[in-house]
Amino acid sequence: MKKLHNLFFVFALLFCSFAFAQQTITGKVMDQESMPLPGASVVVQGTTVSATTGIDGDFTLSTSQTSGTIVISYVGYAGSRISFNVAEGQTFDAGTITLAPDAEQLEGLVIIGGGVIDLVEDRKTPVAVSTITRKEIQEKSGNQEFPEIMKNTPSIYIAGAAGGAGDSQMYTRGFDQTNTAFLLNGQPINGMEDGNMYWSNWSGMTDVANAVQIQRGLGSSKLAISSVGGTINIVTKATDLKQGGFAQSIMGNDNYMKNTVGYSTGLMESGWGVTAMLTNWSQDGYNRGTYGAGQNYFVSVGFKPNDKHQFNFLIFGAPQWHDQNYTKSIATYLEHGRKYNNNYGFIEGDYLSERRNFYHKPVANLNWDFKISETMDLSTVAYASWGRGGGTGNWGNGRVRTAEGLIDFDAIRANNEAIPGGIGTSAAYAIRNSVNNHAWYGVVSNFNHKINENLSYNVGLDLRTYKGDHFRNIANYIGLAGFAENGNAQYPDGYVVTEQFSANPWSQLFAKTDDTQKVNYDYSERISYGGLFGQVEYTVDGFSVYAQGAVSNQSHVRWDRYGYVAAEEESAKVNNTGFNVKGGASYTFAEQHTIFANAGHYSKQPYHDNIYLNFGNDVNPLTENEKITGLEAGYRFTSQYFSANLNAYRTSWKDRVTTTSDTDEATGQQIYYNNSGVNQLHQGLELDFMAHPIPQVDIRGFASVGDWQYDDNIYQRTFDENQNLVEEEVVDVKGGKVGPAAQTSYGLGAVYRIGGGFSIDADWRNYDDMYADVVTKDNIQLPSYDLVDAGLTYKLTFPETSLTFRLNVNNVFDEVYLSEMTSANAVEAGDETYRGINVSNNVFFGNGRTWNFGMRFNF
Repeated sequence: MKKLHNLFFVFALLFCSFAFAQQTITGKVMDQESMPLPGASVVVQGTTVSATTGIDGDFTLSTSQTSGTIVISYVGYAGSRISFNVAEGQTFDAGTITLAPDAEQLEGLVIIGGGVIDLVEDRKTPVAVSTITRKEIQEKSGNQEFPEIMKNTPSIYIAGAAGGAGDSQMYTRGFDQTNTAFLLNGQPINGMEDGNMYWSNWSGMTDVANAVQIQRGLGSSKLAISSVGGTINIVTKATDLKQGGFAQSIMGNDNYMKNTVGYSTGLMESGWGVTAMLTNWSQDGYNRGTYGAGQNYFVSVGFKPNDKHQFNFLIFGAPQWHDQNYTKSIATYLEHGRKYNNNYGFIEGDYLSERRNFYHKPVANLNWDFKISETMDLSTVAYASWGRGGGTGNWGNGRVRTAEGLIDFDAIRANNEAIPGGIGTSAAYAIRNSVNNHAWYGVVSNFNHKINENLSYNVGLDLRTYKGDHFRNIANYIGLAGFAENGNAQYPDGYVVTEQFSANPWSQLFAKTDDTQKVNYDYSERISYGGLFGQVEYTVDGFSVYAQGAVSNQSHVRWDRYGYVAAEEESAKVNNTGFNVKGGASYTFAEQHTIFANAGHYSKQPYHDNIYLNFGNDVNPLTENEKITGLEAGYRFTSQYFSANLNAYRTSWKDRVTTTSDTDEATGQQIYYNNSGVNQLHQGLELDFMAHPIPQVDIRGFASVGDWQYDDNIYQRTFDENQNLVEEEVVDVKGGKVGPAAQTSYGLGAVYRIGGGFSIDADWRNYDDMYADVVTKDNIQLPSYDLVDAGLTYKLTFPETSLTFRLNVNNVFDEVYLSEMTSANAVEAGDETYRGINVSNNVFFGNGRTWNFGMRFNF
């Protein structure tokens, strides 16, 4: 009887196997360097059928479905979806599935402050976005400045690298850095006074950045900010989960040398973890007289007491100094060579620069992530920065030059020493420091609530307070015993300055200058900012819609202790209220196709430097909120082997205030142009794509075509270097082209993983429709140019350790090109020209061929 029962059971199983035939799916999951990913999850979409990859990345699973989709995921990597269609009882081979690193899954972090770091993955509604991973940052940065890692992105243009280490300028959809929001772990880092970014203050960013996400246009930022060009989210390392460290050394052209060490305890059983990094670098600079050196330090302390609370404190700083080069006429470069710089000379045979930037800006922040419940969480970051430093230049009119155009410091010292009593006046010469110190404190807090599977919202606040101090003192008397100062309104009898203050970022951190040791100007400002923001999003069946809004108030007050007597040194207080509203919708169909549209309007408060007239306490009556209206639409396609994004945008900007500068070659002084009532219209198309035709090859490309024009007259004021008003007038600029970014650009890049740890990559870019950085009706177009960069990587992997070698060559074919022009002198009869440009125009030539070679040991 028992045998009959067993026989019946076997026949029942056979019947079920025929009635519910099982299909088999196999495959292998690898990373982009052809290394297996053990432990990756493979799930049949819509079911609980799953498998996990083995040590070689292989997987096998059985399913009753004959068609469907498998979803592959692995921590730290972007997921993949593979469609299958298989006959009953047969096997479907998915082949080798390659996963790319996912910048949003910031590998190995205890804390990232996710609620205040506005990454696109935080919401389903798409925006025009590009993400740069940690791997790409490590490989391609080398001896390049941080903005250079973003150059293979639509509508991004990088200029001005020839000025010195950290002097690059970045443009997004034709808008400069003052109108693009830069966020560091959710903390705004644009200058509070003028909105600018000084990359020399962030020279260590390539060492600590885990990811960079470029959100062009309206973006997904939930903060109470009104960025016009877009939002650049920089997410740094925090406290690593895994114990380990690294040592790295990079060398490059013009005696570039950089050494970095880092170590992490990992997250210990106590819930604590510490990650630290230290860097030292130096270089001669590509152009003559652009030496530089500095250090970077980074310390992050994480604490996870339980599953509800996570804390992370970090401090990051990059003290540095670098000597600078300014734009000069093409004629000057043709006479002296493209690496010519006239900002330096020699004293008794020793090098000395008149123009040195030096700064130390430690940044500290504390992140707290509080998981209130499964549907509610609160993220808060409190931050502070303390900037100390400035830039040097000439003080007095006694500069003497050699026949080659360099500064003759020996002759200057002889002239100074011949002055009776050794006390200099305006006819003498010294090197001064223009000191810009600040203390900045702020907090950003964001509450998220997921009401149900379809509806969620967030609300938050953004508070900041900023105190800046600006004055000049003397860095080098060049043989003088002192310098007479007679322009200070609070000291009508004048005084003599005799102290000397080093142009060094470390010494400036604690330096103090008495009032009677300051020259030319001495003023401070307090800027206070408070904003509220919110967002709501609804998603259902591939459709999503969102709305965002923010309102903010910004107050300003100024104290001028030089131009006014004590009773009148404090200015009137100015309050400005601004707001922004934006919203959009998207629809995903057939799983791989998404269309979206966004719209927004901003009322953006003017920057502090534009509120007060002529660098004084008088309020500028022409200053008002800038009005920006943005429209954009896009299409996105994603698949295992190919993805693409197509975006269209239109940005109207009214009542803008701009400040540009140029060099007066006759005096060597900087000239500043302040323009009020500027109206601009920027329109364009952007395309980017990524293809994986075979597991060993990635191909990417981009193209952007823009039409950026001025749309009305402007009111222009011109100032000299000492902030004196030179001229003011109404100027007709309607229809003029906006510079200096390339309005048309496109590029193509590829990575080939040869095997055995070798890979090679190359990127080609073309820039066209570039115009001078001048607000004018008849702007001048610069010649187009092409650049090619290439790199080679070799990685040796051992148990628990790895050794990576990387070679980068930038501008492989040594292209000669104009990267930026700061004047717009037309060609007239008899004028000498260079590639169709009047040689009297002031320009920067782009860097020629450069290289760097690095070694990194991970343990």
